[in-house]
Amino acid sequence: MTVELAQLPPLEWTGDPSSASYDAASATLTLTSAAGVDWSNGALGGEEHRASALAFAAPAQFTLSARVTVSGSRTTFDAGALAIWADRDHWAKLCFEFSPQGDAMVVSVVTNDFSDDVNSVIVTEPSIHLRVARIGPAWAFHSSRDGERWDFVRLFRLSATEHITVGFLAQSPQGDRCEARFDDIAFSESVPRDLRDGS
Repeated sequence: MTVELAQLPPLEWTGDPSSASYDAASATLTLTSAAGVDWSNGALGGEEHRASALAFAAPAQFTLSARVTVSGSRTTFDAGALAIWADRDHWAKLCFEFSPQGDAMVVSVVTNDFSDDVNSVIVTEPSIHLRVARIGPAWAFHSSRDGERWDFVRLFRLSATEHITVGFLAQSPQGDRCEARFDDIAFSESVPRDLRDGS
């Protein structure tokens, strides 16, 4: 199943198709996860690989950003995310996630065999802008409250370098479902000049 968004290359599911809709009038992509879906190669064990991202082949250099909103009541770890996928043991995600303490947060996970999970800022607004950039051999994650000034989240590499896709993910590891909306989507083959100056 292929999903067409005007500003992006054709999107396909990394695994089993999930629920997706696109409203062209508002340029909003909506993903709804099934119950219990997640990507996690936990450092303590307990692997779970049930989620599927809607993604496209990642160019050698690019920037992808979107404003992310998670609708309705949220259970722990419910999230909308930008996701990078190579295979089951090499992937990353930048999430707008609901914490066990009841806070909405920016959370990043980088997996080279096992997942390195890091909490970032608490978000008090209903939405947050997320951005992923591929710069040579590295990847950069940023978040922004207004889509103008970008805060550095993480710089990293994946051990896998081929057949990588990038796109959108909804997850609900402990809940019945999670509806994530992505709007203000922007894609460019240019990248930030400086990863830490807010640009």
